[in-house]
Amino acid sequence: MDSAALSDFVESWGSMGALWGINRSMARIQALLLATKEPLGLEEVAERLGMSRGNASMGLKELRHWGVVRKVNLTGERRDFYIAEDDLWSMLFRIGTERKKREFDPALSALRKVLESTGKGDELVRERLGELEEILRAVDRLLQRFLASQDTSRAMLKFLSAQIPYPQGK
Repeated sequence: MDSAALSDFVESWGSMGALWGINRSMARIQALLLATKEPLGLEEVAERLGMSRGNASMGLKELRHWGVVRKVNLTGERRDFYIAEDDLWSMLFRIGTERKKREFDPALSALRKVLESTGKGDELVRERLGELEEILRAVDRLLQRFLASQDTSRAMLKFLSAQIPYPQGK
């Protein structure tokens, strides 16, 4: 693999990591493992990405918690090695499920609490927050359906992508 192309991918994926709720270092680690055939040890991950062993270790631990990176043992080796999740749909499904649980659900809960505590004299605020709650409730229903199972989410994505024309020239 071209090292410049790999570097571009790692950096782009790292920048995109914020969109799915993980920090740049974690996303860069995941990108490196996605684009690497052989399992990598902690030291090699840190060295190839130019980060401290501590940062690499924390990133690998969190990525394992998310279920998108696995620890593997190599015969004759005492060190731990890591690989990316082989099933990419499963990986993306876990990320979506985790983000809903960590970010969306608490935000919707906080919105509902503030809406309940908004007094009668704050009609403009109540109306605005009520409309927002209605929108997020609809999004929540979609997310619940989408994240009900991996098969459901695949079918929904396939259906939705077939409904939206792909721009010419891309």
